[in-house]
Amino acid sequence: MALPLDGVLVVSIEQAVAAPYASMRLADAGARVIKVERPEGDFGRYYDKVVNGSCSYFVSLNRGKESITLDFKNPSDATLLATMVARADVFIQNLAPGAAERVGFGSAALRAKHPRLITCDISGYGETGPYAEMKAYDFLVQCETGLVSVTGTAEERARVGISIGDLGAGLNAYAGVLEALALRERTGRGSGVAVSLFDALADLLNHPFLHQTYAGRPPVRAGLSHPTIAPYGAYRVGDGREIVIAIQNEREFARFCAELLGNEALARDARFSNHTARVANRPALDALIVAAFSKFDIEGLSIRLNEAGIAFGRLNGIDGLAAHPQLRRMTITDERGPVELIAPPVRFSEPRPAPSPVPGLGQHAAAIRAEFSKAE
Repeated sequence: MALPLDGVLVVSIEQAVAAPYASMRLADAGARVIKVERPEGDFGRYYDKVVNGSCSYFVSLNRGKESITLDFKNPSDATLLATMVARADVFIQNLAPGAAERVGFGSAALRAKHPRLITCDISGYGETGPYAEMKAYDFLVQCETGLVSVTGTAEERARVGISIGDLGAGLNAYAGVLEALALRERTGRGSGVAVSLFDALADLLNHPFLHQTYAGRPPVRAGLSHPTIAPYGAYRVGDGREIVIAIQNEREFARFCAELLGNEALARDARFSNHTARVANRPALDALIVAAFSKFDIEGLSIRLNEAGIAFGRLNGIDGLAAHPQLRRMTITDERGPVELIAPPVRFSEPRPAPSPVPGLGQHAAAIRAEFSKAE
């Protein structure tokens, strides 16, 4: 069946996480993605070897692409890349700051030469400003944006456990390229898309930013609790396991008091009569909840919470995710064999073909060189 981006050619000089994630989403949508790697390969191939000898990062980010290795200092390789870009619809790069321009592939110059080309630059801090030349890795940007200051417990800050800046920048790049493709359908001209890890995380921090700007302080770190809503967090139950509950409004809290805590009068207690009061008196409220929950095992409590219409979840590890009945999976292949992955998050009404394999380093080099060495 036809996919939305069938016929779209993407040339991506990419490494690590952000650009590979963006180009993989484009490949999932039907684009032909040529992944351009340095001669030694994308360093994202070598972070670990946990997937049958392949890297978990690389396998999860590079399905559906073709791989070619190029040395831009080699005139023939630079000429080949220029030919590929001339035929491309989209050019993506996440090299170090200024590197693309130094080897003759700056986005503005490429768009001037190829008016229908869409360019996408992914950087750490953006292309202008005092941090433009700074090296940037996900953890560093989590610290610079203040994300770690609102993540963790009251006693200790914490890094978000995935590369959320890289992934956020990749999603923004994917969305920006799709918008640029839609605009080109109307105008006939390509445009430039630029995203950064810093902007991706800063955009997600508007809520604590507003607290800082208008209240003079950010929300406090609260671990698995919510900084401004209670009860909203994790509680141990009678069998030693933990469950998470989330109370959104006073109607739910009154029902929770009556049906789970066994004391409907608590909803009218001045200590617990609204979110602000409950947060201020969280220790006392938590003690009541733990005492009530200690009478149940996880299955029995889940039934009671569900019957009462209270939002809840199990406090799982990744082993819990792997065994979760709601989890959708798919199988892809790489050079070492089949790999089971979590399925993409968007579900379409029409069936889609199975994703293409993860490429080996330079696997498609001979075919690509032959194709793009031919005269127009």
